[in-house]
Amino acid sequence: MDGAQAGPEQNRGEQIDAAEREAARQRLLAQAEADRIPAEETTRAVPERRWRHGQ
Repeated sequence: MDGAQAGPEQNRGEQIDAAEREAARQRLLAQAEADRIPAEETTRAVPERRWRHGQ
């Protein structure tokens, strides 16, 4: 045997790794969506008074 062909254990391990990566990706996307602030809820930036003092 030259090891050129993957055995069922290696193939199964790769499938598990892929599933874990996809699950982690989904968790990250869900967390990012939960942390996102919609544009409608943000406020307009207003300069501080000390910078407008000279006007």
